[in-house]
Amino acid sequence: MNYTQQLSRIERAIAGLHKQYDPTERMLKVPFSSPGYHTTLKGGMVHPNKQSLEYALALLDTEKPEWIERGKAILERVVGLQDTNPASKTFGIWSWFLEEPLSQMSPPDYNWADFCGVSLLQVVRVHREKLSPELRRAVEAAILNACRSIVKRNVSPSYTNIAVMDAYVTLMTGELLQRPELLSDGLARLGRFAKYTQDNGAFEEYNSPTYTIVALSELSRVAGHIKDPRALALVQPLVYKAWEEFAGHFHAPTRQWAGPHSRAYASLLSNQALSVIQRGTQNRVSFGVEYFDREEPHVPLVCPRALEPLFGPLSQPRTVTETFIKRVNRVGTTYLHPDYALGTVNQEDLWNQRRALLLYFGDAKTPGYAHLRFLKNGYDFSSAILTTKQREGLVVGAVTFITNGGDTHISLDKVKNATIKAKDLRLRLELGGPAAKAVTIAQTIGKNAATLTLPTFQLRFITAMAQFGEFEGKLVIGGDDTRKWVDIVLYEGDEREFNLAALDQALLAFTLRVGTQGSFQGQGSAGSYTLSSQGLSITVPTKPGPRK
Repeated sequence: MNYTQQLSRIERAIAGLHKQYDPTERMLKVPFSSPGYHTTLKGGMVHPNKQSLEYALALLDTEKPEWIERGKAILERVVGLQDTNPASKTFGIWSWFLEEPLSQMSPPDYNWADFCGVSLLQVVRVHREKLSPELRRAVEAAILNACRSIVKRNVSPSYTNIAVMDAYVTLMTGELLQRPELLSDGLARLGRFAKYTQDNGAFEEYNSPTYTIVALSELSRVAGHIKDPRALALVQPLVYKAWEEFAGHFHAPTRQWAGPHSRAYASLLSNQALSVIQRGTQNRVSFGVEYFDREEPHVPLVCPRALEPLFGPLSQPRTVTETFIKRVNRVGTTYLHPDYALGTVNQEDLWNQRRALLLYFGDAKTPGYAHLRFLKNGYDFSSAILTTKQREGLVVGAVTFITNGGDTHISLDKVKNATIKAKDLRLRLELGGPAAKAVTIAQTIGKNAATLTLPTFQLRFITAMAQFGEFEGKLVIGGDDTRKWVDIVLYEGDEREFNLAALDQALLAFTLRVGTQGSFQGQGSAGSYTLSSQGLSITVPTKPGPRK
């Protein structure tokens, strides 16, 4: 791609943002949205710091004088919104929105030192000559403040995407601003992350369509931007690992990233992710996707040639088994079949970002998904734990509960005293995407099972046991304009308290199989329940307890 083409792509990537620019505040002004935590805001229009900085960088990339001036105005404004008080706990970071200062966030997001710092580093790396001496000093000071926040926070290498971003920001700052102490810090971080990943078996934020791509992008920045040979030697195997995770789980018939996913914000793959493949292969693998990424000039993606065939046609079924986290023996199984992709993890919580049991079906133009969830009052309950075993298109699974886990989030709102308030508790097999519209669902076998007829095969979901204290689960079929589902309703009624630790039995056991043939055997004993089908077997506790 030549220089003129790249400039044209940048302009197309930001064309829709110009109307969102607020000249009074010198920031973007957009409708409020959030993942449901960190912010206490509920709606309205907001001025986001991170997105405004990304827009400013893209404006500078255009090389057009009028846009360059706007970009500099945004930089001056947003840099001034950083916490610059060294005595403050939030020193070096930004709030999400102008409308919500750091003191009002719940809690502040320290990752903004990384996300904002990365954008500011690209400004200095590529566009420093466009800045006045005063603005350049302000931007560089903001970068150094962000680095001090990163060094003080010192996240574990288990926090994959942030650990990688920490390494890039400190390495790049060390080289750009000639800060040897930060270069040394970045090298140490990258070394720790490389060793941790090697010992672990995979990225801790495993197989994530969101954060594996973030890690891939930041590792690619290290490989493309950093000069230190020690960093380059550490990063090359990590770049390969990130591409390998993406390619190894790619299901070409549906163009989806097969599960299980440690973290995802949606169940269908975005065009942005498909464009990563196209860019990384210089369009040798092309899906005809037109996605214009404003960060494109600053993320040098190069897919290893040996992995390119995995993005191509799938002619024969294959199984991918990967140990994601060795210390707790967390293992993922993915079955890639020309008609579908089924992925599970042997044990995982059911936080709303998890895709611990995920099926893809349909085709590239009309994909569909089936995703297992546990809902408390209509929202994913993080203290529900899924245990599975899978062989090809058969899954034996159970959902149990822990007494020391999270509610809507795994760590930000812990369940207190093992007690929850609920007016609705249910397990849901949710189907969505364009292909879900053609799915029909029939209740069978004494109303404890459902047969789902999908475009090219049938799926049987059978409840072996469903008990929550005094309440026995019942199977209910439902849907709305965009989704269909099979629910196992454990409780529905007036809001009441449930002390999880006081429940003798709290368990949902099930089988999910492609095809309608097959039987299961379930057996309870003192404090446990065993479910078996066709040589697969799991044993789980029936009483909620603490999770280590």
